[in-house]
Amino acid sequence: MESVSQVATRILLLVLLSTMHASTAAQSNKIRLQVNSEDGRLTVPELVTKYGYGVEEHPITTDDGYRLILHRVNSENTRPNATVVLLMHGLLCSSADWVVIGPGNALAYLLADRGYDVWLGNARGNRYSRKHDNMDPKGTEFWKFSWHEIGLYDLPATIDYILKRTQQRRLHYVGHSQGTTAFFVMTTMRPEYNEKVIEMQALAPVAFMEHMSSPLLKLMTRFLNTLNVLFSLFGIAEFLPNTPILQEVATRICPPTATTNLCMHLLFLLSGYDPTQLDPALVPILLGHTPAGAATKQVVHFAQGVRSKRFQHYNYGKVKNLVIYGKISPPEYNLTQITVPIMIYYGLNDLLAAPDDVHRLAASLPNLQQKVQVNHARFNHLDFLLANDVRTLLYDGLIERITTVDKHAAN
Repeated sequence: MESVSQVATRILLLVLLSTMHASTAAQSNKIRLQVNSEDGRLTVPELVTKYGYGVEEHPITTDDGYRLILHRVNSENTRPNATVVLLMHGLLCSSADWVVIGPGNALAYLLADRGYDVWLGNARGNRYSRKHDNMDPKGTEFWKFSWHEIGLYDLPATIDYILKRTQQRRLHYVGHSQGTTAFFVMTTMRPEYNEKVIEMQALAPVAFMEHMSSPLLKLMTRFLNTLNVLFSLFGIAEFLPNTPILQEVATRICPPTATTNLCMHLLFLLSGYDPTQLDPALVPILLGHTPAGAATKQVVHFAQGVRSKRFQHYNYGKVKNLVIYGKISPPEYNLTQITVPIMIYYGLNDLLAAPDDVHRLAASLPNLQQKVQVNHARFNHLDFLLANDVRTLLYDGLIERITTVDKHAAN
């Protein structure tokens, strides 16, 4: 018998599918990425090893008891005492984000090829970080966190461990989507961590969400009060958990050769329509790794930001807010506390990190270095990780930026 959580997840997916456009788009059958169907069934260490790179797993524990797994990627080009680059994934994702499109294209491999010491974070609750000193992920208490706690606990623990292990003083940080949100939380709530980051590369950054147009979060926003009630009464704590069957289903209903690919339409519905940049062969592989697991509270927190038009702490309601925050409204995160140099990269067709919201964020950051619009009219939220041409459109320039900053620091 299905649990309440499984039923809710099924209903949500059906609603999303029912709102999709019925239009079809012819897809090229040309496979442009170095991937194959097996990749969706492999773990990140298995995937990295398969393509000839070195990989390590590092367990760490946060101050509030969550046990996380870091993945470290290196190649024969990795230099001794190399500059460290930490890559942090977004909502419902994992370290797989940075390797899934294969050698020659994925950012983790490109950085390793250039000699960098590459570390991949995994936030609490995803498939690699589902343990706690005292709580079981089968219980609701484990899932009572948002991206606030990821920024407050996970990122500091991750950075401290990496710097101690590598004996480096600072590292480069690259975040995508929620990986940027959590970074902004960390550097406002724990400003001492500004000194531990050389520069941040913010891909599709999410803080303000007033102009967000993704149907998924719009749906969440519409039923925000109901979701909070469900969360409180029925313990729907984990949002879209990772299940092996999803990849098998995707392989059957969304084959790469299909001219009408439901999975691709769903991805476009969530992130923005850009069929020329998504290889159909990648879809079942992607769905083998994503969704990787997240707390429902993370999604609700984002939905609250859409409604409030503010970048603020979690809203528990007036009474509980008064107990927790000392006032009836949650406080805003003070972005002026962030002193890390920040590069922003954004897409014009991003339904989640809307350009107007990115511009507002950029204007709020005291040490913004540059705001870069990706030179592709339909570049969407997932293109930052999956686009056929992401290397030439984004990654080559990003890596060159990191290299330039390191040269200046050495002089």
